[in-house]
Amino acid sequence: MIQKEFNEQLLQAALNAGFQEAEIYYQSAESFECTVFEGEIDSYETSEDGGLGFRGLYNGKMGYSYTEKIDVDSIPFLIDSAIANASILDETDGTDIFGGSPKYENHDFYFEKLDKVEIPEKIALLCSIEEKIRAYDPRIITLDYCGLSETKSERSIRNSKGLSLSEKKNGLILYFSTVVRDGEETKSGFYIKRTNDFYALDADNIAKEAAEEALAYLYEQSIPTGKYPILLRHNTAASLLSTFSPIFSAENTQKDQSLLKGKVGEKIAADQLNIIDDPFHSFSLNGANFDGEGVATKRHAIITNGTLNTLLHNRKTAKIDGCETTGNAAKSSYKGTISVAPQNMYIAPGQRTKEEVISSINEGLLVTKLSGLHSGTNTISGDFSVAASGFYIKDGQISSPVKQITIAGNFYNLMKNIKETCSDLEFSSSFGSPSILVNELYVTVD
Repeated sequence: MIQKEFNEQLLQAALNAGFQEAEIYYQSAESFECTVFEGEIDSYETSEDGGLGFRGLYNGKMGYSYTEKIDVDSIPFLIDSAIANASILDETDGTDIFGGSPKYENHDFYFEKLDKVEIPEKIALLCSIEEKIRAYDPRIITLDYCGLSETKSERSIRNSKGLSLSEKKNGLILYFSTVVRDGEETKSGFYIKRTNDFYALDADNIAKEAAEEALAYLYEQSIPTGKYPILLRHNTAASLLSTFSPIFSAENTQKDQSLLKGKVGEKIAADQLNIIDDPFHSFSLNGANFDGEGVATKRHAIITNGTLNTLLHNRKTAKIDGCETTGNAAKSSYKGTISVAPQNMYIAPGQRTKEEVISSINEGLLVTKLSGLHSGTNTISGDFSVAASGFYIKDGQISSPVKQITIAGNFYNLMKNIKETCSDLEFSSSFGSPSILVNELYVTVD
């Protein structure tokens, strides 16, 4: 059945069944993933997923339902399920269907050139990079992972108030885990490359970076336990930001699950910290012209020079706090209900390069890997204690890799103790950061 016809029939049937207003959220995704080993395909997988979420206001309460079967036979099921869902609510939460924003951006997140690249060409590139990594240095003994993942997705919102929005996006990820050995010492390094421009990929550069990421961890040394200035490389800083991003959600402050409750307008971080949520940032493969409720998305400065300007809101949380939504309503999938999440949240870059900042450090650590972020963090209190890997800095130079350590601190305090942000902004999924220098964190040797 044609999607447009189905939408019209479902919305009309919902109104006939007593819904005051109703909405249809459609989402589909296609993915292709391949790994190679010694020039041969090791795994190959394609998948398709999709479905439709329905929600509607029934007797003042919002009911939800969903289906993967987009067929006229699904209409009674969706309506009956949403009515049943609404009926179990004790009271209305004030949620309603959105009629539309005055203006929407028309940013294109879909790249036709990428979609037209044939799968054999992608696999050939992957095999070429693997061959170059293996040949780069005799200490490289194997690759645990050598893979490529491509995704393409589409979503749309239609409702009984006349709103009709749709968009699609695509992107490509290459990932490598290189294993190196010298004598009895074996190390590995993980490297990932995200792009929407296949023909801009340089096999030689990717192989070099993937190989050197692993080789750099050989010949590690121990360091004393204590407090050190810490330079968090862009990927580790982005990981911490991602882990603690829920503290910026108004939904969580209203549930007393964030210490930023009541802090809007206050100084909560160092002058050097600026955090932005930008749905259109060119460095990221993610983004959106509209959020999960159909509200137009916009760029927001969450923190400016250490001052908290705003929390992230959907329409419900904004109504509770007496402010405007920031366009950050989120649906994890067509099955989900409305929550709050960033679009593209990142720490703004500074002026100096990472290398220039390293040259200014008398003694400290460059942290390049973090593990255990989910088990070793408390997103309410801000406390964290996580395993880490990296390099000892002495007299402005990288001295040696360090044996696995644990770094501990508090994210709220970390924001106050940022000394400098570097210029090397990079994104990991929906979160980005440059390398950031923190005055000190406590380090223990494992």
